[in-house]
Amino acid sequence: MKKVSVLVATAIVAMGTALTSCGGGSIPSEKLNKAVDSASYALGVSTGASYKENLKNLPGEEIDVDNVIAGFVQAIKGDSLKMTPEAAQRYLNNYFMEAQTREANENKEAGEKFLAENKTKDGVFTTESGLQYQVITEGTGAKPTATDRVKVHYTGTLLDGTKFDSSLDRGEPTVFGVNQVIKGWTEGLQLMPVGSKYIFWIPSELAYGRQGAGRDIKPNSVLKFEVELLEIVKDDAKK
Repeated sequence: MKKVSVLVATAIVAMGTALTSCGGGSIPSEKLNKAVDSASYALGVSTGASYKENLKNLPGEEIDVDNVIAGFVQAIKGDSLKMTPEAAQRYLNNYFMEAQTREANENKEAGEKFLAENKTKDGVFTTESGLQYQVITEGTGAKPTATDRVKVHYTGTLLDGTKFDSSLDRGEPTVFGVNQVIKGWTEGLQLMPVGSKYIFWIPSELAYGRQGAGRDIKPNSVLKFEVELLEIVKDDAKK
């Protein structure tokens, strides 16, 4: 879980948002007459632009921005507070820890249900580890080993269809070591002859587990990858 110090910065985001909407519109130009006025506003804009996305990353229900703004304004002005800063810190720690645990448990349950249903479908195979795969195109080349480097095209999505990564979108394949990626990839790639295209459904324990990764991959997420194995990279091509 991210440290709550990040959440403090998130509060500043909301404050920056509030500054742009006070009085029902943009800040009146007469409030920016002096250099320090413009610097103050610029600080709010810069901070807000940098941290706005953090609001989307927090576990639990959507944060009430109005209450964030209220707490921030009261604290920065020294007004009477409904809780001390120390109490607020403890509350945030507990609230987000509980929310993250709840979210992780819900994702785990949903992932297990999906995999149980998916493995019964025609053309879907399940390995001993729990990795599931489907052959779209079966190649005729060699299969890589764990110590090989490979060149692949791939697209990764969540079970709800959200795309979180794609070499196709970047316009060029990716090269990496077979044993330098998540466990589901390491196992799955060794099943594929060069020239193959497979779909992998990777259980969370073979992916990013309870930690998740980035903004989109939440704790205990099952991941779906469509992978095309283009080649095993030879030693003279590694440079």
